[in-house]
Amino acid sequence: MKRALYIALMLIILGLSATGAWCQDQSKFVTKHGRMDRSRLNIGAYILQGNARTEAHIKDVADCGIDFMMYMNNDTAALNLFSKYNIGAILVGTVPLWWGGFGDNAGTMEAQHPLSEYEEGAARFTDHPAIWGICIVDEPSCLDFPYMGRLTARMEELFPNQFTHINLHPIYAPGPRTGNDPTKGALGTDSYQDYIDRYCKEVPTDFISYDFYYQREGVQKDYANMRIVSEACRRTGRSMWVTVQVNSAILEQWISENQLRFQAFSAMAYGAENITWACYCFGWWYNQVLYGNGDKTQQYDKLKKVNAEIHTIGERYMKYRTDSTYCIGFTGLADTMIEGSGMVNSESYDDGVFSDIDAGMCPLLVGRMSARDGGHKRAIFICPAGDPYDIADLTFTLRFKSRRRVRITGGNGPIDVKRRCGGRYEFEIKPNQGILIETQ
Repeated sequence: MKRALYIALMLIILGLSATGAWCQDQSKFVTKHGRMDRSRLNIGAYILQGNARTEAHIKDVADCGIDFMMYMNNDTAALNLFSKYNIGAILVGTVPLWWGGFGDNAGTMEAQHPLSEYEEGAARFTDHPAIWGICIVDEPSCLDFPYMGRLTARMEELFPNQFTHINLHPIYAPGPRTGNDPTKGALGTDSYQDYIDRYCKEVPTDFISYDFYYQREGVQKDYANMRIVSEACRRTGRSMWVTVQVNSAILEQWISENQLRFQAFSAMAYGAENITWACYCFGWWYNQVLYGNGDKTQQYDKLKKVNAEIHTIGERYMKYRTDSTYCIGFTGLADTMIEGSGMVNSESYDDGVFSDIDAGMCPLLVGRMSARDGGHKRAIFICPAGDPYDIADLTFTLRFKSRRRVRITGGNGPIDVKRRCGGRYEFEIKPNQGILIETQ
C-alpha cells in the first residue's frame, strides 16, 4: 500500500539540502509528550513536499487547521516557518524508518537496524523547537514488538524533547490468518485483537496509532478496527490516534466534505484524541489537498472547514474521556453497517444521566464520556452515522432526555436548545456531524 510513499520519501530527503513489558503497570509507559500539547485534540497530515514549503504554503497549512505535519525531514528553513505558524513536525529519516510491509521481513528489524544505528542518528541530530516527534516504525509485524519496546525506551533517552512515533497496521492488513502460518502475514498473528494486545504488552507508548482508509475497505471493518483499538486504549489507559483519508484510493472519486466528517467524528465517538489526514501532498493514491505543482485542489477548502469544526468541538471534548461506545438505531438496512464488527445495536440508552436517545431513521454512534478531572460532569459525543458515503442530503430530529441541564456544542459552536418538560431536548441534525452534549 505504501511503496509509492517510500519512493516519494527518498525523493524528498535527497532533494532537500525500559523493556517493552508493560504488564498493566502504567508507570512503565513512555509518557513524555515533548512539545505536543496533549491536553488538546491535535490534527495532523501527511506529507509536505519540497515545493510546498514556501511561507505562503506553510501559512496555508496553519490556516487549514493542521497542527502538525508527518514525515518531515530536518529542513531548517521549513522548521523555522513551522515555529512561526505554530505547527509541529514529526520527522522521518533522522533514524531508520522500519516498514513492516506484508510480513516478508517480519522479525528482522533488530538484525537489520540495531540500536547502534539509532544512537548514530541521534549523534547527528540537530534539534529545533518545531520538532515534536521522531518516526521509527510504520505497520510492523508483531514479531518485531519486543525489539520495538526496547528501542522505544532507548529513543526516549536519545531524543529528550521528542516523542517516538509508531504507527500500526489496520485490521485489513494482508496475509495468512487462521488456517495458515500467520507469521508469514503482515500482522504476524492470526487475529487483529491479538496483534493489538501484544502491542500493549510489549511496546510502552502511551498511545496507539493506526491508519484506516474506509473508501475501499468499508464501514464494517472501520467499526471493528475502532472497537478493538478503543477498547485496548481504555483498558490500558492509552490515547487513541487515527489516520484517515482526505485523498482518494479511487482516481475517479474525490472524498466529500461529509465523508471527511464521518471519518473524524465517528473516530471521536470511539474516543480518538489525535486525527491525521492522508495525504496533503502526494504520498500515495490520488486527489490530494495540493496538486503536484503546489496549487490547492478542491480538498483544501473541505478540509479547512471540517478541521475548524473538529477544533471547535475538540476544545470541550478533551475535557472528557470516552468510557464506552454504543450503536443506537442500527436496525433494518443500517444493521449491515455493523455486521461482523463486534458492535451490537442498542435498543435503548440510559447511563443514569442521559437517556432515550433517538434520531428516527438515522443510526447514531454514541460515546459515553466522563470528566478527566474526576469531577461530576458527564458528556456524550454523538455522530449521526446514517450516510457514511454522503449519498443523500437528509435532516433528522435528535431527541434525548437528561436529568440535568446541558450544554450542546456542534461544529459551528454552541447549539441553543430549550429544555422541555421531563428533561426532554430535541433539535435538527445532519448525518456525519459531531455533537458534544455536556451536563452543566
